[in-house]
Amino acid sequence: MARLFEYQSKELLKQAGIPIPDGMVVSSAEEAAEAAAKLAKPVVLKAQVWATGRAEKGGIKFADSPEEASAAAREMFGLKIKNLSVEKILVEEKIDIESEYFAGLVIDDAEKSPVMIFSSMGGTGIEETAGEHPDKVARASVDVLKGFREFEARDLIRRTGISGGILTRLSRTLAKFYIVSRKYDARSAEMNPLVLSKQGKVYAADCHFVVDDYAVFRHPDLGIEVAREFDRPATELEKIAYLVERNDHRGTFYFFQMLDDVDEKENAIGFNGAGGGGSMMSMDAVLDRGFKLANYCDTSGNPSASKVYRAAKVILSQPNIKGYFASGSGVASQEQFHSARGLTKAFGEEKIEIPAVLRLGGNFEEKAIEILHTYLKDIPGKIEGYGRDDAPEFCAERMKKLITENHFLPHKVRPVTEPEIKESAYSFKTVTGKIHIDHEKCGRCATKGCVEACSPGILKLENEKPVLAISREEAEKGKCTECLACEIFCTYHEQNAIFIRLPIPGLKEYREKVIKEQETK
Repeated sequence: MARLFEYQSKELLKQAGIPIPDGMVVSSAEEAAEAAAKLAKPVVLKAQVWATGRAEKGGIKFADSPEEASAAAREMFGLKIKNLSVEKILVEEKIDIESEYFAGLVIDDAEKSPVMIFSSMGGTGIEETAGEHPDKVARASVDVLKGFREFEARDLIRRTGISGGILTRLSRTLAKFYIVSRKYDARSAEMNPLVLSKQGKVYAADCHFVVDDYAVFRHPDLGIEVAREFDRPATELEKIAYLVERNDHRGTFYFFQMLDDVDEKENAIGFNGAGGGGSMMSMDAVLDRGFKLANYCDTSGNPSASKVYRAAKVILSQPNIKGYFASGSGVASQEQFHSARGLTKAFGEEKIEIPAVLRLGGNFEEKAIEILHTYLKDIPGKIEGYGRDDAPEFCAERMKKLITENHFLPHKVRPVTEPEIKESAYSFKTVTGKIHIDHEKCGRCATKGCVEACSPGILKLENEKPVLAISREEAEKGKCTECLACEIFCTYHEQNAIFIRLPIPGLKEYREKVIKEQETK
């Protein structure tokens, strides 16, 4: 899920007509003083981090003057709150509060509908309030076809003991809150506290939205870089990985760095799982044998070979890992030869010098293992492929033995390099890349096996040279599945005439920085 900062969430409320305190976001103590001076009244400074409990950690302070605001901001910038560093502060007017309430919307998977929650007690966790004061909390399922109407909001609020003139103002606010939550595909949203000022005005004093990560593409205006609910800012490599996931719907590619900086003395490995439960078991197996995980990666849901290739390239952009371990449930329904081809292309380009134990249990696992052992047998690092009958514990033990017995050096990150493409090459775009075929080399090909290897049938022979059997538009729209079979056949059996370019935005520049760091150590 993608969390928004408080100031971002409040801007959405403001656009929906829900009052919020006057304020502005600042990035320095000087800006905090300027904001307080502009507001010309007592202010509250609120650290903008994705964490609750900010007050206890010094993330909320009050100031009566610009000088006090500046001093408070200096104490807050750089403060660590649950692994999150304070880089922005919301400076806003201090509200004279008469009453506090809670309003929240959550997608309830059990009820298969949005659920609106309201409490006549705000400012604390709704779970705590519900446990201690159940009569002060009410909830209502929402019919998504009809929406959440004001009369329904009044009925909900009335059940918490509220009556009188405030009932109308609160019900209008809740109806607007539902509309904006649905508009931005919030999996959860809350206003806590929603307050009534002593002047009789309703404000959203605090607000947080969590946007469904699969809906982020519909809201570019939110500026979400990574649709993941991390407990810290995303790393540069995580941002690069997320771009792969965002731009390719085929299967899953989830990447999370466990270690910021892998020391070559650490027994850390790159981890590539497939599916949550199987990945957990596989991680336990390697952790039990003394390994650390440089990363967690999930490539499941039948990803394309090109997506697994990119995942492997990202994992191998981490220096000093001792090995590459891939293992999922062992009974995955995805075609494992796609993963095997993706790994083969990545490992072949990288010429890795560390061992890789790859457990690709599932559909066509025998074909997947054959691909690995056929095409990666000459890689400097030892490559072993296994299937469903080989337990994660056995595979983890193999990884441990390979590293212990062969004394492999820690992985060194190499520059992103590609072969030179001739202007005369026959080329066409695929859904995420581009295929280049050197027809001059094709003239020396004896088997024309690339056409047979292309099971989707997008290639044909024309004058004894492979060309598209479909239109270029069809290839680009996805009829070319990027299975990588034509390139792998040509590379290992024939003239090395085919190269499939699968760009990973930002990876080249990232590796250049890593290489410089390697050279200085």
